[in-house]
This record gives sequence, C-alpha cells and structure tokens, in this order.
Amino acid sequence: MLERKSIKLLTVELSYLEWKEGAEPLLLLHGLVDHALVWSNLGDYLAKDYHIIAPDLRGHGDSSKPNNGYKFSDYIADLNEFMDYLGWESAHIVSHSWSAKLAAIWATQQPERFKDLVLIDPFFIDKMPRWFKLTFPILYKTLPFLKVIGPFDSYEEAEKLARGLKQYQGWTLLQEQVFKLGMEEKEAGKWGSKFIKQARDEIFEEVMKYAGLTEDINIPTLFIKPEKGLNRTAWQLKPYKTYLKQLEIAEVPGNHWAFLVEPTPFNETVETFLATDNG
Repeated sequence: MLERKSIKLLTVELSYLEWKEGAEPLLLLHGLVDHALVWSNLGDYLAKDYHIIAPDLRGHGDSSKPNNGYKFSDYIADLNEFMDYLGWESAHIVSHSWSAKLAAIWATQQPERFKDLVLIDPFFIDKMPRWFKLTFPILYKTLPFLKVIGPFDSYEEAEKLARGLKQYQGWTLLQEQVFKLGMEEKEAGKWGSKFIKQARDEIFEEVMKYAGLTEDINIPTLFIKPEKGLNRTAWQLKPYKTYLKQLEIAEVPGNHWAFLVEPTPFNETVETFLATDNG
C-alpha cells in the first residue's frame, strides 16, 4: 500500500511516499522541479520486493522550502539523516537528472551507503565554466521543465502549457496527477509550481561549480539512456565510462522522463538490474 508521510529532520520537514510490502531498501530521488509522485508507477511495480521511500526533496513538492540551503551538501545531509531514521545502513538508490549528479557526488563521498546506483539521464555531470553563469537567465526562460514555475493567471493556463511539455507527452492520468500535485495557487490568484526560485538559483549555482564524477566509484551502476534523452554522444558518456568501474548502460524508449512516458520498458529495465545485483 502506498502511503504519504512526513518526517521532521534537523533543518527541514520532508514529505515522502512509502511502499512497505517488501524488505529490501530502495530510495528514489526525483529530478529538478519534480516530486515523489513521478515514481508511483515504478514504486507500484517493485513494491512486492522492496521497502521503497520516495521523498519530495527540500524546495520541492510538499517538503520544506527554506530561503536558502540548496547545496549538494544540504541534500546529502537530509538523505543521510533520513536513512539513519529508517535504520538503513545502505540502499539501492535510483536518481534522475539533477539528482543523478547529486547521487554521484554522494556515492563518491560515502560509497558505503549504496548497494547499487541507477542514474537516469543525468543533467550537467561535469563542472561548468564560469562564463556559463551568464546563460542562466536564458536557461530559466527556455528550459521546458522550468516553464511550469510560472506565474500563470489560472490553473487552466498552466495546464495548457504542461500538455505540450515532454514529460507530459500523452497526458495520462498519472501525468495529470503529477502535474496537478506540483502546482499551487499563489498570491493574488496566480498559479505556479511548488518548486521555488530560491532552490532553482542555488541548485544551478552548485551544478556549475562541482563535477559529479571526480574519482573512481566501485559500485554496481546502471546508466539508463533514453532514446530521446540528454546523453546521446560518446563525449557525454565518457565521464561515466571513465569513473564508474562497474557500469552497465541500458537504452530505453522515451525521453528524459522515460518513467512517465514509457513506464513499462523503463520499469522492467530497473527491475532486471536490481534483481541481478541482488543475486
């Protein structure tokens, strides 16, 4: 049974989804602007074999949104504290886009936390040059997944835009629920994402300053490469092949949000990797 819960950590309160049918610990980390519900299809699919936790990371969804504190170190501290609360010394960890870079940094620092690692189409794994910051205002306006931040004059206006975005391709019931849960009414009747601009700005600054892979990681790792994802060239895949010493690459249909637009082959790919690593 899927449950929505919350936990008070030292500096924030995290909202999260939990499936408790199985025993094997599995942690699901969503990407930028998203929230835990994006994993509901995968969670339901794997629930019989795993104890699954999918948090709304700080600044996202229904979790706390402090005015600052969106560095990689803040997120890693939250996740360590959460795993300690659960009594998990280690877990299978699935991560998407920006959180895949977060997970790579975490695995470099604390590999003992990882039974294995799934990286889904990571976003900007390398350190960015200083001049790249000049492009941030343009990226904020042009990156499709950031457009839902708003503001919009009505929910209907926001939904009209969302129906044309890649992550909502097909506009299934789950995609509609994911979008709706990520939105809220703002001041003066405006609408926008629950994800906040302070988090966006600080996260982009961190993404620019730090490389996700800097030394060898000897953890069984699955790189999921969507057919229409971000990582399509040998140059983009080189850091993963260089530093991840137990790397497997699997191609799946769909785009950057394969778990939302092509969930069946995506779920089967994750299931096979986790089952194989479990022996």
